[in-house]
Amino acid sequence: MYELIQVTEHAYYIQCPAKIGLIQTGETTVCLIDSGNDKDAGKKVKRILDEKGWTLEAVYNTHSHADHIGGNAYLQKQTGCRIYAPGIEQAFTRHPILEPSFLYGGCPPGELRHKFLLAQESDALPLTEEALPAGVSLIGLPGHSFDMVGFAVQEGVVYLADCLASRETLEKYALSFLVDVKAYLETLEKVQTMKAALFVPAHAEPTEDIFPLAEENIRAVRAAADTLTALCREPVSFDGLLKKVFCHYGLTMTMEQHALVGSTVRSYLTYLAAEGRVHPFLEDNLLLWQA
Repeated sequence: MYELIQVTEHAYYIQCPAKIGLIQTGETTVCLIDSGNDKDAGKKVKRILDEKGWTLEAVYNTHSHADHIGGNAYLQKQTGCRIYAPGIEQAFTRHPILEPSFLYGGCPPGELRHKFLLAQESDALPLTEEALPAGVSLIGLPGHSFDMVGFAVQEGVVYLADCLASRETLEKYALSFLVDVKAYLETLEKVQTMKAALFVPAHAEPTEDIFPLAEENIRAVRAAADTLTALCREPVSFDGLLKKVFCHYGLTMTMEQHALVGSTVRSYLTYLAAEGRVHPFLEDNLLLWQA
């Protein structure tokens, strides 16, 4: 774990729970794509940089989830590097309390204030094309998060962040976290058409052909949409639906899973309502959903 893998002359990734991209920008200078899930991840990354004699110039965050920005604060303090984050993700990176607040829908309880949902604050700047090193470009990948991006390197490497789940993850967790189902499907359809020497998803193995995995992710989203529609065959409240979802997929309810799965189910309901497959209505001061 935390092994540095070189894939082209200047492009690397660090093998860890959420793969970290690394691009050599000069003889002794590098930038990172994401920073790992916490201070310990930051320390391990710093150790790799020190062993190679590299100076960290910047961290480019793909999105603001804690497992991708958790090492920011440590690395910024240790190296003085710049931190960049795209769009809305910048606000979440500068003010990480927004993440558990968004998931919970209010001031988050203590059970949601841990490092997997609440990273340390880092002084993130807006991520624009102008902020990138030469030979690197942005790819918009919204859906899993509001303004998630990937990065394409001229040498033919594409870092895809969290826009694809591995086959193993799809089998284990049929309902992956999403904030915008429609945008996510559009992202997957775009990714299907991409060509590169190597694709590096954060949570799946690098591959030269991304089409099959993108297709499996599309099928998983469509299957989840069909399942939720079926669970709304009879009028059901959100809490009633969430219980059905947990029972259907064999999940165990915790405060964290209630927040993560609950947020995802709400996103699916928005998508299904826009598609005309379900509709909300009020009855006896209760919001109900029905296919």
